[in-house]
Amino acid sequence: MLERTVLIGSTNGLHARPAKLFSQAAAAAGIPVTLTKTGGKTVNAASILGVISLGIGHGDEVTLAADGDTAETLLDELARLLLIDHDA
Repeated sequence: MLERTVLIGSTNGLHARPAKLFSQAAAAAGIPVTLTKTGGKTVNAASILGVISLGIGHGDEVTLAADGDTAETLLDELARLLLIDHDA
């Protein structure tokens, strides 16, 4: 299982629009991906409701985890999505 820990870049956190972009990318990956807010619960990253339920704000630390042949590339791509300020 590979992991990436990143800080959320969006000024308003993972609200509906950035959460949708992130969860769609996770779902399209073809391998299971989880998202964990530091000190919080772990959810299926492909579930927009799960992602939003974490209440992730700007600057929060989250950990992505995936296992599979494409996990490293996928986690890099998903981490980039989380680092971008989608509210700019």
